[in-house]
Amino acid sequence: MLDHFHVPIEDQVRVNRDDLHRTTADIFTVMGLSQEDANLAADGLVTADIRGCETHGVSNMLRVYKKLYEDGNINPQPRWKITRESSAVATIDADGSHGLVICPQAMDIAVEKASKVGIGAVTIHNSGHAGMMAYHAMRAMPHDMIGYAITGGGAIMVPTFGAIPRVGAVPHAWAIPAAKMPPFVLDISSSSVAANKIQLLRRTGARLLPGLLAEEDGTPIMETQDVPEQTRLLPWGSTRELGSHKGYGMAVIGQVFSGILSAGLFGAINPTETGSQRNGSQFVAAFSIDAFRDVGEFKASMDQFLTYLVETPPSPGNDRVYYAGLPEHEETQIREREGIPLHREVIEWFDSAARELNIEPLAQIN
Repeated sequence: MLDHFHVPIEDQVRVNRDDLHRTTADIFTVMGLSQEDANLAADGLVTADIRGCETHGVSNMLRVYKKLYEDGNINPQPRWKITRESSAVATIDADGSHGLVICPQAMDIAVEKASKVGIGAVTIHNSGHAGMMAYHAMRAMPHDMIGYAITGGGAIMVPTFGAIPRVGAVPHAWAIPAAKMPPFVLDISSSSVAANKIQLLRRTGARLLPGLLAEEDGTPIMETQDVPEQTRLLPWGSTRELGSHKGYGMAVIGQVFSGILSAGLFGAINPTETGSQRNGSQFVAAFSIDAFRDVGEFKASMDQFLTYLVETPPSPGNDRVYYAGLPEHEETQIREREGIPLHREVIEWFDSAARELNIEPLAQIN
């Protein structure tokens, strides 16, 4: 994540990963989740924070999830079921489950199918927000598989040339294992910026960068300015001249795979307009590497390719070349050692929630 979106040093309070997981899981159990489901949801959030993906960690999402549970908009005790199935695919009715709870279980089903027939894919409808999609994609890697995950969403992004939002900022995530190099993990929204990054800007007081949002009439904002009250995301590329049709197209593809293919809802139906958060939809898939080639040889080739990329001579003004997943791997090592930096406002929210819910407060390192 760009430094522009990180918590300023003067506002940071560091916490231990295990302490953050415990307190987050405690909040989920008070909301009515089983201990197993609470641990799963907490793991999804804390994994985002430990990797430096604060947009989908506790800072932005936990208070939202807490309110959704309190308002009855997520089912804490879902009885999800498979409604259609074959040897390689399945469709799940999630019964209003939290996306952070149902998506890992769906990926486990995809992995099981891939272990038998080479590929497994599962669509999900009637679910909630699924957090960081890389978390679900990465679940396939320990099985020597490539993971892929998509989630749909409400209409918060304007199409290329559009005046009003019609599609979600659909994120796509791929996770590909290697032998010795950190895995390739790409998690990208179809918009120029993830919607949650705008919330980070508001919290830190940073200004809006050009090409991220649109005016109320759909005109791309191409100058630095204060963050507007309304969030109308632009497709990645920002304008047609810079390739916004590509981000728009990826959003449509994601809505088809996660929403229409699962018999769920899609971009034109905005959850904020229907008053429910149970109309989310996702798609997860696992690809067994040994169905295509020898696993060891594949991973060795990945090492060779990823090394080739990072050894690219940097352009003027840059120190090095990365690949997707490498910065997050390095950030994980730092945060495991030094703690996870949270904004003071987030710490205050945790303290307030602990008093309200009568749970142990979140311990702080500094």
